[in-house]
Amino acid sequence: MSNTPQTALVIGSGIIGAASAYALAKAGVKVTLVDQGAYGSGCSHANCGYVSPSHVLPLCVPGAIAKTMKFALRPNSPFRIAPSLDFKLWKFLAQFALNCDDAKAVPAGHARKAMIERSTVLYKQFLAHENLDCQWEDKGCIFTNETAEGFRGYSAYVAQLQNTFQQEGWVKLEGDDLVKYEPAIKPGTLAGGWLFKGDAQMKPDQLMACYKTALLRLGVVIRENTPVTGLRTAGGRTVAAQVTVDGKKGEIAADAFVVATGAWAPFLSKDLGFQVPIQPGKGYSITMTRPAICPATPLIFQDVKVAISPFKDAYRIGSLMEFAGYDTSMKEQRLQLLRDGAARYLREPLGGQVTEQWYGWRPMTPTGKPVIGFAPAAANLVVAAGHNMEGMCMGAATGEMVMELLTGQKTTVESGAFAVGG
Repeated sequence: MSNTPQTALVIGSGIIGAASAYALAKAGVKVTLVDQGAYGSGCSHANCGYVSPSHVLPLCVPGAIAKTMKFALRPNSPFRIAPSLDFKLWKFLAQFALNCDDAKAVPAGHARKAMIERSTVLYKQFLAHENLDCQWEDKGCIFTNETAEGFRGYSAYVAQLQNTFQQEGWVKLEGDDLVKYEPAIKPGTLAGGWLFKGDAQMKPDQLMACYKTALLRLGVVIRENTPVTGLRTAGGRTVAAQVTVDGKKGEIAADAFVVATGAWAPFLSKDLGFQVPIQPGKGYSITMTRPAICPATPLIFQDVKVAISPFKDAYRIGSLMEFAGYDTSMKEQRLQLLRDGAARYLREPLGGQVTEQWYGWRPMTPTGKPVIGFAPAAANLVVAAGHNMEGMCMGAATGEMVMELLTGQKTTVESGAFAVGG
């Protein structure tokens, strides 16, 4: 295809960057993938690993502000906003509040749904074609409620998903039926739960390793510890990325460029030609050996915002949300919330040996939609960032969309909803 660039530089080696590099390389483009740190070491490393068609609606739905803000300033809350005078954070929160209505949330949900469903198809094709394994399991996910009132409220939400988004596959597990289905749950602790059979789970770091194997096989050059400090533009096109390696400045030239740096994308706003609307939403996880009484199905305990990921070779407790800027501290108090949340509902909440304690910055946007499209600054520069809590869910479809945009193809998933300013 005449519009296909000969070379491309993909900046950021999380799931979005890796999937974009893969799609471009498959299209015949010579790709270099760079990252400021190690390959796949950011938010794609130790999240809960859900690929969740159930997560079609964004966080900005009617009532979201009232439910969360009363807890936001408490240090022991699952959702926390650190006291700050950061104007960008408060502007973000104000914009989030303006998006909390059905007129905006439902269209965003349809756009997200298309991306998540397409990614599910592409992931399965990728793993089969490359003959790779990332512990993919189509076991669904159970969303629990502690009180009868909460269970009724979530049942109404499920009805909305069924009616508005034609989502089938929901199974009601009320009272004893929940424990019968998942015996790892303590009897008498939960009013009920909803199992969504369409959800899947995989091991994130293993998926990233699969992509790395495939990328190297396709001849993609991966350059770690290569921070991009800026982009150089000439004649309406980006011509090179400015990098600093071992204290030495240099440039990497290419025909096309992709900025897939997740929560770090705002630092390139000037070079992109617009203010990237992303705030880092810090999440935590603890990975350990599997307990003797281990859940068979992924679980989300909604009252405490704790998620359980039972892998074949490990066990992970994760989630929480903290707006504290680019804070690099590992807060024991936040990790304890994960342990306490699991202990509240599980017969054996912890494994015998902790193998990793981790945090990552989710790239949160006020609309709940990622930004995927050409940047105003240059005709050959695509930004693909801001996937909120669904980077793994939308990763493969984002990579495909990036490739289609840069090669001049009609996108498989309608791209207008994700365009800059969309």
